Amino acid sequence: MRLDLRVVELHLTEPLRISRSVMASRDSVELAVRHDGLSGYGEVVASSYLALPTEEILRHSRGLELARYPDPETALVELQRPAAPFKELPPGVLAGVEAALLDLVGKRAGAPVHRLLGLPGTSAATARTIAIVDPVRAAAQAARLAADGFRVLKVKAGSPDPADDLARVRAVRTGAPRAELLLDPNGAWTVAQSLSLLPKFAELGVTAVEQPTTPGHPEWLADVAARSELPVIADEDAVSLADATRLAGRVQGVNIKLAKCGGVSAALRICAALHGSGTEVMLGCLTASSLGIAPAVHLVDRARWVDLDGHLLLRYDPWRGIGGADGVVRAADRAGLGVRPAGAQQ
Repeated sequence: MRLDLRVVELHLTEPLRISRSVMASRDSVELAVRHDGLSGYGEVVASSYLALPTEEILRHSRGLELARYPDPETALVELQRPAAPFKELPPGVLAGVEAALLDLVGKRAGAPVHRLLGLPGTSAATARTIAIVDPVRAAAQAARLAADGFRVLKVKAGSPDPADDLARVRAVRTGAPRAELLLDPNGAWTVAQSLSLLPKFAELGVTAVEQPTTPGHPEWLADVAARSELPVIADEDAVSLADATRLAGRVQGVNIKLAKCGGVSAALRICAALHGSGTEVMLGCLTASSLGIAPAVHLVDRARWVDLDGHLLLRYDPWRGIGGADGVVRAADRAGLGVRPAGAQQ
């Protein structure tokens, strides 16, 4: 086996403003694992928040010696343990390598990834993100997305003046009166602010809030979850299996992102740990191409909330195969991850 790497710059249709940053583009490192005439693909996106620059992705990926394994099936077993050298990889790189191996193993077996994992092939309504924009733009975006078929909208919050957030959510509700609304301040608030503001958002029809309090203090998040009428979903405070286990039963949801936790196998371990605790799963993502989002789409039957719209924010998506433009992502029944380069013959 050999591993080939390619860096692609992904440009967003418009800058994505959240409480802590604004992003207009990001690098994607495409991984291609090749063996016996077949190739499996995965993607790792650079992230300043996850402290994973492009150079680190390339350095760790180039350090892998996949030729030491006789076949991708053996390599995948070693990765899922995880054994050296995989256990030294940053979670985002580990997730990308596992995705490429799953894609290749699935192609060799003639089976989609969800079938390899013993999961049903399913589809799910995905949330679509509305960034921190003025109310007029938010209302127009919400109306357009609702017309396209989106039934769940996630509104970013955390503006310096909370009144601006309330105006944005009110505008989204006007533009999409029948949509389910999620709120995501990305950790912009204190406990006191959260408890003061969340009832106001509930009155506007918000049904759950993601990471309202400052990351690094999971007890603050649990405190809000115990006292808020809105379900609270941990994101930045739920990175690893240990984080999720610590919050199980203390928050209403945990946002599992493969780039945070280390891939499909790690995500399934978190799902198993949360089962029966009263804490449900959200499947989330970073802004990435369809290749980067695809592994999580094969897990949607495990989730109460699905937020897999990262590819829909791109000006140009270099991969195809998971849908989403109509508000629904689908685990393809093709072998492997089920995605193909844009322009490839179907």
